[in-house]
Amino acid sequence: MQQSVKNQRLLGEEDVENIRILYRSSLIPSLLMLLYGLGALWLLRDSSQFAWLLGWFAVLICLVTLRFISVIAFERRSVEEQASPLWWYLLLAGACVSGFSLSVVPVFFLPEADFNRQIVLLGLASLVLASACIAYAMSFFTFLGYAACAFIPMTWIYLRSDSDVLHSLGMLTAIYFFALTTAAWQVNRLFYKGIEQRRKKEQLICTLREEQQHSTALNAQLTSEIAKKEIAEQQLLAVQADLEKGVNARTVELQQALHALEKSQERLELALDASQLALWDWDLVSDKILHTRTESIFGLENERIHGVLTDLRPLLHPDDLPVLRNAMIEHLKQRTEGYAVEYRIKHHNGHWVWIEDRGRAIERDKSGRVLRMLGTRRDISARKKRDEELRLASSVFDAGTEGIVILDSEYNILTVNKSFTTVTGYSRAEVLGQNVMLQATNKEISRQYQKIRLGIEQDGSWQGEVLAARKNGELYPQWLQINVVRNEHNRLTHIVAFFTDLTARRKAEERLSYLTQYDELTGLANRSLFHKRLQRAVEQARKTSGAMALLQIDLDRFKVLNDSLGIEVADQVLRQISRRLSQLLPEAHTVARLGGNEFAVILDNGATTATLARLCALILTRIRLPIEVAGEELIISASIGVSLLPDNSREPASLISQGHVAMQHAKHLGGNNFQFYNDQLQAGTLERLQLEQQLRRAIEEGQLEAYYQPKLSLSDGKIRSAEVLVRWNHPQLGLVPPGEFIPLAEETGLITDISELMLLQACEQALSWLNQGMPTRVSVNLSVSHVRQGRLVLLVRQVLQQTGLPAHLLELELTESQLLENADSVIATFKQLREIGVFLAIDDFGTGYSSLSYLKRFPANSVKIDQSFIRDVAENEEDAAITRAIITMAHGLNLLVTAEGVETQAQMDFLKANHCDEIQGYLISRPVPAAQLTEFLISHHAQLMG
Repeated sequence: MQQSVKNQRLLGEEDVENIRILYRSSLIPSLLMLLYGLGALWLLRDSSQFAWLLGWFAVLICLVTLRFISVIAFERRSVEEQASPLWWYLLLAGACVSGFSLSVVPVFFLPEADFNRQIVLLGLASLVLASACIAYAMSFFTFLGYAACAFIPMTWIYLRSDSDVLHSLGMLTAIYFFALTTAAWQVNRLFYKGIEQRRKKEQLICTLREEQQHSTALNAQLTSEIAKKEIAEQQLLAVQADLEKGVNARTVELQQALHALEKSQERLELALDASQLALWDWDLVSDKILHTRTESIFGLENERIHGVLTDLRPLLHPDDLPVLRNAMIEHLKQRTEGYAVEYRIKHHNGHWVWIEDRGRAIERDKSGRVLRMLGTRRDISARKKRDEELRLASSVFDAGTEGIVILDSEYNILTVNKSFTTVTGYSRAEVLGQNVMLQATNKEISRQYQKIRLGIEQDGSWQGEVLAARKNGELYPQWLQINVVRNEHNRLTHIVAFFTDLTARRKAEERLSYLTQYDELTGLANRSLFHKRLQRAVEQARKTSGAMALLQIDLDRFKVLNDSLGIEVADQVLRQISRRLSQLLPEAHTVARLGGNEFAVILDNGATTATLARLCALILTRIRLPIEVAGEELIISASIGVSLLPDNSREPASLISQGHVAMQHAKHLGGNNFQFYNDQLQAGTLERLQLEQQLRRAIEEGQLEAYYQPKLSLSDGKIRSAEVLVRWNHPQLGLVPPGEFIPLAEETGLITDISELMLLQACEQALSWLNQGMPTRVSVNLSVSHVRQGRLVLLVRQVLQQTGLPAHLLELELTESQLLENADSVIATFKQLREIGVFLAIDDFGTGYSSLSYLKRFPANSVKIDQSFIRDVAENEEDAAITRAIITMAHGLNLLVTAEGVETQAQMDFLKANHCDEIQGYLISRPVPAAQLTEFLISHHAQLMG
């Protein structure tokens, strides 16, 4: 009887304790309800029912306040008062009211169409219900009342909605309600099962205590009641047997539990092996770590990894260390619920392994410092490699210059790349899901698509040129290549199309075709098209027995313009000349630019010679009109050569050759004129060609000889220098005048070789005179090509070194006009020659357009007055004034003055009276060979001495 009373009191105390726990834990969902209310207020702050919502929140605050009051009131009651069933009913009622308050906002205040807010509020409500599941775990009916009042109204509203989305949300809410209810029921069952086990244990302990007391009583009775010994022993043995039985039963239970734990551990290990996860347990105080699967991840045995900081940190990739550190610090400071990061670590074999690391702190001290962490780690290198391959494939897909379209088996567009949108103008969103067979904009494209589809079905691929349309309706040519993709059952799953916009290629082909026939600069026919049209014109003239003319036009001195003003200015001049020719000759068969500054005109209208002459004169007049280019006014002249069919030739090649000969003859006559071809021109051309070949041979065979013309010093009558002049001793023709071959030499570039030959002969002869006691400076005329080539100083050094002639006995002459062609280069070259000791002279002074600013910069020793001023200096006051001015100016610049072409005593007297330094001319001596000049020097020296 006493045992029964004790058990009843014990059960009552346990119920009171459960109620106390329920009241305290109910505060958690109450506080979360306040957060839910605040979230609802924020989400619906723009609602028209916001005032009613504030009222609801006020009621919610009252309910939470009442909850706190009820907890305080319960705590202040006695144990007997706390055991009253009233407290159970108050708890249940409060839970139902609280649960219903959760559903008020979705049911009454939130529009059904506002799906996003419904999801947010449902998430908040789920959080509150999850906390309620834990808080009311000891009372399943209390939780059921709370959850039912919260979920059933919301679920009912969602399920009755016409919206499929809200209907699905209602189903999800219902499922969540039943899942949460099931979880709460399981938690409640486990809780009461634990309580029941605890009760049994307490009963067992109580029984053991009672048995111990009973044994003590028996032991006490043994001393006083020996007679009852056997009874006491039997009772003791019985109790002992029961105890052993209980212990054995408990041992069996423990063994079963241990076996179940081992089975669970085996399943865990199998699961970890299947997922390739490695477990780690890190003691942050000692830095020791327990790790599984170290060999498969790190290539190291477990025994070689003892600490995170000592063994694992040195293996981390330097670039990933900041990421790992930040993730770890965020978790240690409780800013994240878990620690998760991906990083690279160095494998024992030397390669880098990608690791996915997850974990959380499971033990902290009172100050919140983490003492222990537990987590998993796995190798994700394969996944990273796949991700990189996918990223690369995606980049290649989008970066490709060809348009790419991927279709399903029904020709619906699944995806396109960027080139597709660039070429077609359609965005990706506009074409996804569209059927290409239904997008044909005209019948031609529709027929193409049907032909393509038939080819794909028969051959599995197709390629060719098609016509396609852009978004703006523009049609464009397209090269299309299509292939199909099949699965393992050989069924068609996808269709991949590659296409290239041929618009640019077509334009390039058209442009190339144009450039092969027309001159890009002027737009006129080029040489190739000119030859084709000339051939057709000649053939047509032969058939019709008609006549035609070919005009070849070459701009005079165009190279000088090109070199001095630049290519851009020259190109503008060519464009304007071409425009003038096209406007002047609209009826011409062809106007062409053959190259450079050479043009050609084909006239097939049978014009007479007189008409052609007037036309050529008109062309020359039109070309000579001033041209404004780059702020400069230019006047260009031209030379025209005319060849006629059938008068001159009946073959295109002959017409071209004859026209060129006539044009060259026009240039030879000074330019700015036209010439008709005749047989005499051909003969003159042949003569010039023969003379050029003979001159080349003369240079090689030594037929050129240096002649010398002495210079007389007017101050003392001595001869101190002589000019070197070239003469050609032709084996058949005798002495060829310089005027016949010097222009040809300058035109062909042979003047350079001739100048070098004369320089060598003159230095050798000057050295001979020096050795004879007659030091005479030799003056050699230079070609400007030496200066242009930049090898004049080197040439002079070599000749002086080769002959041994002192530098002061060599004088180099360059005409005034040649000096000004490239003034800066000539000045630099003359300075180097002056440093060597060579004398320098400016020849033909006064005939050019020299600037005094340039003249004072030239490091010359002397100037030579051109004979055009000396010829009439005694009779013509203007020539006399110019000559006096030149002498005065030259002396002012510390230059010696030499007068050329002095042939009379009157000229000599004038020059001497005006303090000219030297004279040169027939009055002193004609140019003579070296031997004759030697005799002259000896004779002249003897006269001075006598």
